[in-house]
Amino acid sequence: MATVMLNGTPISVGGRFPHVGDTAHSFMLVDTQLQDVPLSKYWGRRKVIAVIPSVDAAVGLAIAKRLEAIAPELENTVVLVVSVDTPYALARVAQQEGLYRLQLLSTLRGRDFHKDYGVMITDVPLSGLMATSLIALDTDDTVRYAELVQDINGEPNYTAMVEQLITVETPVPEA
Repeated sequence: MATVMLNGTPISVGGRFPHVGDTAHSFMLVDTQLQDVPLSKYWGRRKVIAVIPSVDAAVGLAIAKRLEAIAPELENTVVLVVSVDTPYALARVAQQEGLYRLQLLSTLRGRDFHKDYGVMITDVPLSGLMATSLIALDTDDTVRYAELVQDINGEPNYTAMVEQLITVETPVPEA
């Protein structure tokens, strides 16, 4: 079990957070149109998975906006933002904030995601929410970057994620 902070208070997080080199767990999440979305939908593309407590939390919205700005720089990459919010809330925020480059996904019918991705907050009063994290997968779903943000209200290291994702996918010229 991992521990993260919330305003200086330790919060327990259950499940197994992925490590670089792991193969990502499959998942079934729900999009803003109430359609089931499996990880396999994005096979052959790189994936950036941002896990946020809520799009209505300041940190969740900040992360979504930052990723919206980064998304055009990432070739052959889909950017997924996952939260416990309802698909209706995700659709509302996407429209209000102009988040059109992201796939906003809900754990509405995918509660295994919490444990499988090691982001399940177990301490009351936040139990049921997910800890802030950023995970990048290559085209065959191998984890290339994984950061469990140490403060739930903190943002991840976007630059390190982008550098790692691009470095892994860029072929080295032969001499």
